[in-house]
Amino acid sequence: MTTRNQAAILEDAANRIGDISRADLQIILRRTALMLRNSASVTLDGDAEDAVASISDELGRTRNDMIRYIIQEWLEMNAYLPVRLLEEDGTV
Repeated sequence: MTTRNQAAILEDAANRIGDISRADLQIILRRTALMLRNSASVTLDGDAEDAVASISDELGRTRNDMIRYIIQEWLEMNAYLPVRLLEEDGTV
């Protein structure tokens, strides 16, 4: 779900606040809070956003952590940054 879609849902709920159930309002507010918590200044197109969301869910990382990881890896793979060496225990 995009921020634009969520904004439209919030506006619709505000326009019919007397008609919306408490449970539906809770769901809308929780989804919005989650989107705000995971939002950043990086805006991706639909396909890229879906891919990042899918990978971050799969790896148990936040969207922002995943974007930072992808950028770090790309910079290293394209020789813009030195490659990090693995320590003996396998950590970076």
